[in-house]
Amino acid sequence: MKTENSIFASDPAPLTVAVLVMADTNALSLAASVDPMRAANRRAGRGVFSWRYYSAAGGPVPLTAGFEIGTEPLPDRLEADLLMVVAGFRLAEQATPPLLARLRRLAPRLRAMVGIDGGPWFLALAGLLDGRAATVHWEDLESFADRFPAIDVRRDRYVISGPMVTAGGAAPALDMMLELIRARHGAELMLRVAGAFLYEPLHAATVPQQAVSAARLARGDPALGRAIALMEGAIEEPLPVSAIARRIGLSQRRLEMLFAERLGISPGRFFLDLRLDEARRMVTDTRLPLQEVALRTGFSSQVAFARAFRARFGAAASSLRAPARRRQ
Repeated sequence: MKTENSIFASDPAPLTVAVLVMADTNALSLAASVDPMRAANRRAGRGVFSWRYYSAAGGPVPLTAGFEIGTEPLPDRLEADLLMVVAGFRLAEQATPPLLARLRRLAPRLRAMVGIDGGPWFLALAGLLDGRAATVHWEDLESFADRFPAIDVRRDRYVISGPMVTAGGAAPALDMMLELIRARHGAELMLRVAGAFLYEPLHAATVPQQAVSAARLARGDPALGRAIALMEGAIEEPLPVSAIARRIGLSQRRLEMLFAERLGISPGRFFLDLRLDEARRMVTDTRLPLQEVALRTGFSSQVAFARAFRARFGAAASSLRAPARRRQ
């Protein structure tokens, strides 16, 4: 990478951005990456960002929403400060050796590279994230960590690790872009851009991607939100309901009454369903062995896991396993 200061530092100079759009990209992830730049230009009254769209071969690129975006072929020499890789599906077939080699050649000439949603897979497969911290869409976290042991994989919404930046999806990309605007041009412009999208609250980089449900419930009842956050953080090593109650300063009976009143379910049942929902996601979206899925969702016995899974979903875990992974 170039030796200039981080792009996340005060700098009035315009930032030139190349946006590499992969086929079957989530349109919302692309918009969250680009539209904050447009809004920043409008509210700053000048061009603080400029950007162009690229793809591996050029031409129209189909997005998941059913429309296409026009692109230029990605060159070996790119006049840009920053390259964003925005991707969603069919990652493995698009991560061709020529494209990965091109990313490696471009990296030393750029100030930074950003992977959004499925984009971190391309940076990782090119070897550009080795020895760094990174994140990816939460559905891919386990398989990403297993595939790339040299990467410090985190559940954060977005991760800035030197010149490499990764964001877990559309909303984290918007958070990251707002932070980029704040860092370069100040909090006032950032808040005006966020206000244009009616976007609040702003999330810090280190907020876990899967803490959203707890945060939403916490607005109505902070104790309930704290209990669910503890459960979400203890999927692999489940805490007893009594321990959860103690940690949030309630009796077990009061916690049970709270869940019954607000959710119509016991905390034990809610926690079990939370673990089984995560197990189902691993079964359908990864190639982890079923025994590993059981362990990662807090089941010490394969028999107990199989029984609980069938009771919740009406089918054996093995019957839900797709022939190919959804995102890779």
